[in-house]
Amino acid sequence: MKQEAFEASYEATWQQFEEWIGVLSSASERRRAAPDLRAEIARDFPARYRQICHHLSLARARRYSINLQHRLNDLALNGHQHLYRGRTPFFTTVLRFLVRDFPETFRRKGRYMLASAALLFLPAFGMAVAVQSSPDVIYSMIAPGEVAGMEAMYDPELRTLGRERESDADFNMFGFYIYNNISIGFQTFAGGLLFGIGSIFYLVFNGLVLGAIASHLTSAGFTDTFWSFVAGHSSFELLAIVIFGGIGLALGFAALAPGRKRRWHAVRDQAIESMPLVYGGTLMLVIAAFVEAYWSSTTWPPLAVKYGVGIAFWVVHALYFGMLGRHESR
Repeated sequence: MKQEAFEASYEATWQQFEEWIGVLSSASERRRAAPDLRAEIARDFPARYRQICHHLSLARARRYSINLQHRLNDLALNGHQHLYRGRTPFFTTVLRFLVRDFPETFRRKGRYMLASAALLFLPAFGMAVAVQSSPDVIYSMIAPGEVAGMEAMYDPELRTLGRERESDADFNMFGFYIYNNISIGFQTFAGGLLFGIGSIFYLVFNGLVLGAIASHLTSAGFTDTFWSFVAGHSSFELLAIVIFGGIGLALGFAALAPGRKRRWHAVRDQAIESMPLVYGGTLMLVIAAFVEAYWSSTTWPPLAVKYGVGIAFWVVHALYFGMLGRHESR
């Protein structure tokens, strides 16, 4: 059969299928479509899709024009997407991510998470011991003016702890903490593209600064104000940094040892596998910013309450990453 006769015979079929695709692709079009049309699509779409695939096969076998082949190929692709795509509700997808995908991926990348935690906490512990032994060591990491500023932040006489607030607005500080937290997380994550060197640097550096600040403020007598401030949001923030560091280390290892894959393909595949950790880590940093702005900075709760909330958050995180999604672990 010549192409002209072939097109004349099936043009009406193709146009109808294009109309059906248009209805299925737009929520407004689906609402405006007549009930009879929606019923016809639901009943005949699979058979019409198979017919379109057959027409595409014939067009290729008979070497009809490229334009016709492209048109039929587009119809077949669109039909496949509408026929086989899942229609999972948004909230179901979010719940599945929180209950299964995020904790399961965390455990699957456990060796990178452990390495990231060691690179963050071991330097912090070492620096804390060094500052206790020789207080002037802190000035090798932090300028004297910044040290004085931190001491002012945790003055027991303050109405709100943490960074100075020109407008004393929690919402403004919430935005600042989000920016600060996401910046640290992105640096730690993206540094892994340099064969993991960047991630190692940011983890060790942040660990040293963390240890220096905590040890100095404790020695200076700001124990209650400092530790009650960090207790509430520490689990969210520190674990998120560990997660982003672990992702960076995973990317770096994929670049160093791609196996049988091309180096870029290995890095790309590792990044795709780690996406639940990127989403989950970002969510944890946002929650940390919220807690830091609206809870950690307050001075009215008793110290026992603030410490209790902080301990409870650590316990919840341990149970969350240790138990949820376990049936999906591979």
